[in-house]
Amino acid sequence: MISKVSPTQSTKMEKDTIVLFPAPGIGHIVAMVELAKLIQTHRFTITIILTTGLLDHPTIEYYIRRITAAHPSISFLRLPHIPLSAATSVSLAARAFAFIKANASSVATSLSQISQTTAVKAFIIDLFCTSAMEPASSMGIPVYYFFTSGAAVLALFSYFPKLHEQGSESFKDMVGVELRVPGNAPLKAVNMPEPVLDRTDPSYWDMLYFCTCLPKARGIIVNSFPELEPLAVNAVAEGACFPNAERGPRVYYIGPLIAEPQQSGRDSKECLRWLEEQPRRSVVYLCFGSRGSFSVAQLKEIAKGLERSGHRFLWVVKKPLEEEGANQIDEAAKPGDPLDLASVLPNGFLERTKDRGMVVEAWAPQVEVLSRESVGGFVSHCGWNSVLEAVVAGVPMVAWPLYAEQHANREVMVGEMKVAVGVNEREEDGFVSAEEVEKRVREVMETKDIRDRSFKLKQMAMAAVAEFGSSTTALSNLVHSWTSFS
Repeated sequence: MISKVSPTQSTKMEKDTIVLFPAPGIGHIVAMVELAKLIQTHRFTITIILTTGLLDHPTIEYYIRRITAAHPSISFLRLPHIPLSAATSVSLAARAFAFIKANASSVATSLSQISQTTAVKAFIIDLFCTSAMEPASSMGIPVYYFFTSGAAVLALFSYFPKLHEQGSESFKDMVGVELRVPGNAPLKAVNMPEPVLDRTDPSYWDMLYFCTCLPKARGIIVNSFPELEPLAVNAVAEGACFPNAERGPRVYYIGPLIAEPQQSGRDSKECLRWLEEQPRRSVVYLCFGSRGSFSVAQLKEIAKGLERSGHRFLWVVKKPLEEEGANQIDEAAKPGDPLDLASVLPNGFLERTKDRGMVVEAWAPQVEVLSRESVGGFVSHCGWNSVLEAVVAGVPMVAWPLYAEQHANREVMVGEMKVAVGVNEREEDGFVSAEEVEKRVREVMETKDIRDRSFKLKQMAMAAVAEFGSSTTALSNLVHSWTSFS
């Protein structure tokens, strides 16, 4: 049975509806909700379809309740529970993609039910939810992608089917090979996103299918703005990334779209209060996203580098990986026992740096942190949401990619945007030395050019979402296409 989370649907029959379908996980849901907030200002009601059974967490339910209370035009549909496959012979990405595909029939049922009571003007899906495209199209509902990464990654994924045709070797085995993609700097083949690294894993073929379907959408909504990534935006516009340049989809750049500041608990308020007491542009903030974890050895190197740099710092530390050495992703990270920070950091580090540094466990209110005047640099994993949050705040970055599409993001941040410096990692395992951490922290905190460039991009971002800005205009054009569709 399909369950409705919001009770307000009966009051919304007089308005046309836009249906959104994010991939599982709080990050994907938050991104879709932020898009929904934009769309609802144009007098649409929004229904967001959510899966049940993968990456569910109490924080998601709390978030949903908060959104429906604050935004009555946004409601949620929970699909029936489907268990995640227990197969261990394939990657987590492959299992996740199979889980989403298993929900396709329930999505079709939901769309059919919604269409009986209101006019569905558009169906907006995450790239990973491509399996839902065909059912919607068969009902005559226009399908759009919401691409939560930037234009450079859109160009990369759109060109992926071409890369696939150029060889038969897995990217993970193409050591020393650089890939040339329109709108992108050269990218090491081994740094392609994990789901496409190994041709023997089903996730590779799933991603090939997803990317092949990109041109079939009525349009692609991108969380970026043309002034931020002009090379990739032009490559996409010219059709250089698509199999058929004349049949490329319409692309709408509506960013920067960032999450609203989250409600802060006691620990978060403490770190914000600490930031208020620090001198202007004196603090480097370190955070590596919701999935980024390091080995104890790497944590100790970061600590040594921070201490040697002499700069003030706010550092978010997650529970370390059991493995020593290589940076990896704690795919199953869940809240647990409190972390004993002293046990994973160098002896005496917390005491020696207590007057100029603060270490917090697991999470900090990032949007609020970056907006504080005391923050002068950001050591980031290059997740696109984090990149945009720093751009909007005018904070320069140290680019330290860990997973997903983050290596491609780094190339854009360092090379084209010129708002970041990149860390040099050990080739064999991605390990970063204390000396490298110290060097890059000093560079981002003490270089005037990168600070000036970051401030300039901040102004561009503000202009893009202003009344007559490029992103505001793109959104208006998108909405007009829905209102003129019958």
